[in-house]
Amino acid sequence: MGISARGVEKFIGNSSNRILSDINLEIKDGEFVALTGRSGAGKSTLLYLLSSLDKATGGTIEIDGVDITRMKSEDLHRFRNEKMGFVFQFHFLIAELTALENILLPARKYGREEERKAYGLSLLNEFGMGDKADRLPRQLSGGEMQRVAIARALCMEPRYLFADEPTGSLDSVNGELVMKIIRDCNSKLGTTVIMVTHDMDFASHAGRRIHLVDGHIVKEKL
Repeated sequence: MGISARGVEKFIGNSSNRILSDINLEIKDGEFVALTGRSGAGKSTLLYLLSSLDKATGGTIEIDGVDITRMKSEDLHRFRNEKMGFVFQFHFLIAELTALENILLPARKYGREEERKAYGLSLLNEFGMGDKADRLPRQLSGGEMQRVAIARALCMEPRYLFADEPTGSLDSVNGELVMKIIRDCNSKLGTTVIMVTHDMDFASHAGRRIHLVDGHIVKEKL
């Protein structure tokens, strides 16, 4: 059913300090959407609202027909864990855990670690890291750590992948590899991808671009 945002706004303190205003958009199942705009345009804030990691000041956001702005905290946490994966500019791996243990963190919370282990290993193999399951983050390169972070986001086979500047801290070679993985998640697995990027080359991988200026959607481009 996808994602629907209606009249969404976000401000901090009083209403004069607006970050987003009157956001209306639809994202269909299986789409790959890039949110673009200059620094401060509101693209990361919009991503965080759509993914339920932040709360809108006004308006409604529905995912699969469920209004996430009205969900109780416990229900929202479970909904997020089962349906969403998150990738950020920095990998945020736990230093004391191996690559595989980091990947399985979303499953551990609900006692599903053993159940998801085989899938976690298959992701490592698919990402060219099948021999590094037992390595700690300090034993991995920056590009490898980001691949582990993506595998962690996919561990529960989410319907939605939210990515905030996933290539921002990588060199061009690793950036292209990470983009290929994200693109494959969309094309091969049917995962709906919503990605923030300031890089127009990477944005061109998406099927649709939503451009923001000063907290407003100003144009969409297929």
